[in-house]
Amino acid sequence: MVARRDFLKLTGAGVIVVLGSRCTPFPFPFVRKAAIPGGTLMPGDVDKFVTPLLIPPVMPKAATLSRQGQPVDYYEISMRQFDQQVLPAGLPTTKVWGYGALRSESTTGLLLHHAPSLTIEALSGRAVRVKWINELVDANGDFLPHLLPVDPTLHWANPGGGQDGRDTRPTFTQTPGRYTGPVPIVTHVHGAVGVGEESDGYPEAWYLPAARNIPSGFALQGTWYDHFAGKALDSFEESWGPGFATFQYPNENRASTIWYHDHTLGMTRLNVYAGPAGFYMLRGGPTGDEAVIDTRTGTQAVLPGPAPRPGDPFPSETPYYEIPIAIQDRSFNTDGALFYPDTRAFFDEFAGPYMPASAISPIWNPEFFGNMMMVNGHTWPYLDVEQRRYRFRFLNGCDSRFLILDFGKIPGVEVWQIANEGGFLPAPVNLTSDHANKLLMTLAERADVIVDFTNVRPGRYVLDNAGPDAPYNGHEFDAADAQSTGQVLQFRVQPAGSPDPTTPPKFLALPPIPALPSNTTTRQVALLEQAESMPELDFEGPSAALLGIMGADGMPMHKMWSEPVTENPQVGDTETWEIYNFTADAHPIHVHELTFEVVNRQELETDEEGMSRMPAKLEDEPMPPEPWEAGRKDTVISYPGQVTRIRATFEKAGQFVWHCHIVSHEDNEMMRPYRIGPADPGAPQPHHM
Repeated sequence: MVARRDFLKLTGAGVIVVLGSRCTPFPFPFVRKAAIPGGTLMPGDVDKFVTPLLIPPVMPKAATLSRQGQPVDYYEISMRQFDQQVLPAGLPTTKVWGYGALRSESTTGLLLHHAPSLTIEALSGRAVRVKWINELVDANGDFLPHLLPVDPTLHWANPGGGQDGRDTRPTFTQTPGRYTGPVPIVTHVHGAVGVGEESDGYPEAWYLPAARNIPSGFALQGTWYDHFAGKALDSFEESWGPGFATFQYPNENRASTIWYHDHTLGMTRLNVYAGPAGFYMLRGGPTGDEAVIDTRTGTQAVLPGPAPRPGDPFPSETPYYEIPIAIQDRSFNTDGALFYPDTRAFFDEFAGPYMPASAISPIWNPEFFGNMMMVNGHTWPYLDVEQRRYRFRFLNGCDSRFLILDFGKIPGVEVWQIANEGGFLPAPVNLTSDHANKLLMTLAERADVIVDFTNVRPGRYVLDNAGPDAPYNGHEFDAADAQSTGQVLQFRVQPAGSPDPTTPPKFLALPPIPALPSNTTTRQVALLEQAESMPELDFEGPSAALLGIMGADGMPMHKMWSEPVTENPQVGDTETWEIYNFTADAHPIHVHELTFEVVNRQELETDEEGMSRMPAKLEDEPMPPEPWEAGRKDTVISYPGQVTRIRATFEKAGQFVWHCHIVSHEDNEMMRPYRIGPADPGAPQPHHM
């Protein structure tokens, strides 16, 4: 079940040592490598830092409802296809997908579809309700096929399988081509806490657009759609219908940076790569900005702001000092189209035989790394900044790429992390003095960072990426190409237009974080890799990454998506999950419905090749989490050859998922259902207890 990626074709000239839990993470030397392959448009043919950074405006509300005497913010948001200037002006536009509001209760609301999409601004404790609409249709109402190659051999939504074959891994008598039918979607608000199971974006609760030409026999919705439609009607009196579903979010989180994106079974990598994702900012409450104290005075601290506000004109002339920044990697063709591999041969030059003659899918790639960096929907933009403090809400929205944001080439800068995806940290973390001005971000992680340009001389400076152009293992890797993926964003520093009133980060006292209840259960789960060996073809390569459980004998047992639930905490339980990583790579593990605390990590006994021995044996003492992992999180790095322990309280009954957020892995079996509380006798099979 476990194989090293010595078959990976992306080799380089040197390695660096970085961020293994045994070693001091920073500083470190690095060696750059050649640009990675992509589409027909080469990174060197795209001008850098000629497009201003787009700052996403605020998504307008459709209405304010009143339910049981409480206000509910209501949105009507659809996903559409459109052309967008992603590459610099003068190069072709790019056809993308994105979310946008269909109506606004205010005359100043911005009805704009964009990728990334507009920011939903929410208040702690005040519910948000969204009617998510699939509008992937053309002007005649006919469905639009996918922009990217859909591999129908995975365990995926499979609308063409009809009622009985949907949400399955189909069987074939010969290798199929790409799926070209109507596109299913279902939206997940990543990081939402306390959401009902019907509103979480369960991968099998997808739905097709209400197109006029859906082929006969196609399933219009996923296996769980009707079941959850009944739950929505009972819970908040909303009916679902053709081409849409309405979800409600109670916003029980601590104030934090969360985000929304598609979560369709076996298609998340493709749907998100096409563009639909956006920030969801949760503000206020007892853990919001108002609870941050300036230790010099004992009064409320002043954090950098403002951020975009509802009704702001677009584009706005208001200087924003709090800015969401979504970093994604993409590749393009010369006509401006998004490039994504349409053959497994892109990954490791294996040209077949594919399924059904082998276990290798013909189109799916085990990972994908774009060769250009895109920030807030533009390749390599620039941002004008003043000599003052800014608050950046970073998101790693890549497919498979770990980022190490490197501020080291900005002399005089000072960088502090004040929050992660679960809200404020226990205390600010000085990344400049303690971590060489570098910020590690795995897939889907968010980092709320104050960057102080006060002592930076006016000029132009580049935010680098020191992460790899290949799978990240936490120890040794080739660094990103210095001329392409090693560069992210340019800052153009100029004198401040007015005095900076904000509190220096070293004087910030952040809101306290309540302790979790005592532990009820310790649960052991496993990360595995399935390899296909064909000696006659001199081939060994991965066919899937998998999740599983640990046996009492220390041996891991893999579990497929369709197998019965094995993780079943009861309502109110506090559990520690021990995540055993038997693969060669680090994986970002995301648990839906809650936030957790990172407890510690511990080494596994390894063989002479550095691979974890089986049966598993622990060695050395547990290592504490990194300072930026303190507090609450919803995504954690599980390093190879280690056990990573997380702890959470499970408070709301329902059906949810946990998975790797390398979306290429998630789409091919590295995702599992889990259930909080008793079995639901009316729930669809086979995800029974």
